[in-house]
Amino acid sequence: MRLDKFLKVSRIIKRRTIANEISSKGHIAINGKKAKPSSTLKVGDEITIFFAKKEITYEVCELRDSTKKEGATKMFKILSEKLRED
Repeated sequence: MRLDKFLKVSRIIKRRTIANEISSKGHIAINGKKAKPSSTLKVGDEITIFFAKKEITYEVCELRDSTKKEGATKMFKILSEKLRED
């Protein structure tokens, strides 16, 4: 599954266009490497998103083409969350 679609379906990021834009600017890494919106995800991959003042790392638990709000949280697990001091 594409990175931008996963972020939208899992509801980590609300819109696919925003997920696409954020990853195009280099604010997302998969397994420690900068990711493009079209990067392919697999179960077990780690996604790190660099927000303005926060850095959150998620683990991909499930890949689904669509899901309801309740099922979206089962698609990922938060591994770490830390404040950035940039």
